[in-house]
Amino acid sequence: MSTNFDQLSVNTIRILSAEIVQKAKSGHPGLPMGSAAMAYTLWAKSMKHNPANPSWVDRDRFVLGGGHGSALVYSLLHLFGYGLTIEDLKNFRQWGSKTPGHPEYKHTKGVEITTGPLGQGLANGVGMAIAESYLAARFNRPGHTIVDHRTYVLSGDGCMMEGIASEAASLAGTLGLGKLTLLYDSNNITIEGNTDIAFREDVGKRYEAYGWQVLRVNDGNDIDAIAKALEEAKKEDKKPAIIIVKTQIGYGCPSKQGKSSAHGEPLGEDCIKETKEFLGWKWSEAFTVPEEVKKHMSEVTQQLSKGEEAWNKIWAAYEKEYPELAAEWNSWNSNELPVDLLNNEDFWKFDSKPTATRASSGDVLNRLAKLLPNMIGGSADLAPSNKSNMKGRGDFSAEDRTGSNLHYGVREHAMAAIANGITVHGGLRTYVATFFVFSDYMKHAMRLSALMGLPVTYILTHDSIGVGEDGPTHEPIEHLAALRSIPNFNVFRPADAKEAAAGWYSAVSRKTGPTALVLTRQNLPLYQETGKDALKGAYILVDAENKKPDIILMASGSEVELVYEAAKVLKEKGISSRVVSMPSWRLFEEQSDEYKKSVFPDNIRTRLAVEAASSFGWHKYTGLDGDIISIDTFGASAPADRLFKEFGFTVDNVVNHALTLLKK
Repeated sequence: MSTNFDQLSVNTIRILSAEIVQKAKSGHPGLPMGSAAMAYTLWAKSMKHNPANPSWVDRDRFVLGGGHGSALVYSLLHLFGYGLTIEDLKNFRQWGSKTPGHPEYKHTKGVEITTGPLGQGLANGVGMAIAESYLAARFNRPGHTIVDHRTYVLSGDGCMMEGIASEAASLAGTLGLGKLTLLYDSNNITIEGNTDIAFREDVGKRYEAYGWQVLRVNDGNDIDAIAKALEEAKKEDKKPAIIIVKTQIGYGCPSKQGKSSAHGEPLGEDCIKETKEFLGWKWSEAFTVPEEVKKHMSEVTQQLSKGEEAWNKIWAAYEKEYPELAAEWNSWNSNELPVDLLNNEDFWKFDSKPTATRASSGDVLNRLAKLLPNMIGGSADLAPSNKSNMKGRGDFSAEDRTGSNLHYGVREHAMAAIANGITVHGGLRTYVATFFVFSDYMKHAMRLSALMGLPVTYILTHDSIGVGEDGPTHEPIEHLAALRSIPNFNVFRPADAKEAAAGWYSAVSRKTGPTALVLTRQNLPLYQETGKDALKGAYILVDAENKKPDIILMASGSEVELVYEAAKVLKEKGISSRVVSMPSWRLFEEQSDEYKKSVFPDNIRTRLAVEAASSFGWHKYTGLDGDIISIDTFGASAPADRLFKEFGFTVDNVVNHALTLLKK
């Protein structure tokens, strides 16, 4: 049963949230005030967590899908003793504070993942639930349950409207993720007004159709009803649960509650005074936490710490009973590679026959699958084309949690956000795959991978007009430039199988951000000169005999073949060339100035870049005196060989461009 201390704690969350936003003169008080009761009930009465150790591996995860309501999370983190001070709350949305406008992963203790773009939080939660289920199947043993936690997501009407949430919810129902609970803050208000203007569906029926357990709480201030619904959700282990909680946005402020004006702006001092009167708040000074609440929260957190204490005993017994599994668990939860791939000769060895880099990538992936047992990943219904299936590793499903191959269905955006959730959960290495052109569908989640520094691997195949007959809808043009422009996002476009291995090595060894492997459909030759130097991002594949070339020819991926062959023709004409393969601009920019100048000396200004994509960005390397053979229009539908010829991607055209440059 709820107590007066519970209600006072809920009102403390409401007042603090309103004051946080008012002090910053910007923010969103409506969500925190309306959902304070359900958030408090979850954190105090249902969720398994230990504020003294926010990184406890078997904690329940909490995701605030509507990240704009971050004042709610910060108020909770302060009251529950996660280390946020009143001064931190007062610095909400200010430079260098621990309380930015939206919750940020690794920035504030207790924040599980960066949220804000609506709908992504639910997909992140699906990823966390997948990770928990997979790890439980791998490591739990009778009488020794070391993985047993739940994932909670709090989302609002806006999240329910976003397509990514529907994609993720559909997959969660299909997979029967019974330890996933969605708290739906249903207040019928968005920025533009009542949701009736754009959103009239029965969300409960939709989620029932997805295969979810649907529970309802008609009064979002009823702590006992919320607690009961949370316990009811735990009883159903075959279906994820949605608890539809009817709330009033900005509850507590009579002038604004239930109105869109409570959503995204400070209440104003008069309304805060009105709120305090309405809630019976006796403390006039801003940012006051009543002593009764402090004492109550101290008792709550002491009780919460017992969960980890009990788990530690289970773990100690597990280590004794299953020492090999315990060692494997520690390895899986380490950021370090368990094998020396760099010096593994078999990892870098390939047949000399021409092979598409998508196929080479598939070979490398399956080599890694044997060496990295915590690899899990899949494709958006394109695994046979992406070559992204791990042989002998089974399929993850509602019936079998031990499979490592995920079938995302045609859900690119959710797929990428789910991968982010899997990664932040810990214990697993993950990848996703689709056609390169469909990276547009998942761009925002890819951006968040980079923002959070998550080592997600993106397998992106069919990388150019080489797609051929499918035509311009499926031929990526501007996509390389778009991904290269994302901070902390590594784009790796290999020229052959050995460079594909380098791309994979870079991806799985990187700890601070995502990697996209951009791969061909068409076959490419294997070069004698390629190899580990590709890890430098750009390197000299073939050089002039005296190392003083007349021209530098540079390319990535399939177009390396063109400059490689063009250099031979130019040599017959008495022109010396340097051929540079550039699989990764970002890795190249991380090299020393000395190395970069050794590849592109300042005094060699005659340069030609070749890439079957947008020219955008190449001018940095070609300079004012150089030229680029590229595509700055959309592609066309025809056999790939014809397209490359029509768009000028031939050895003859490269040679002619080079000769023209040399005459300037």
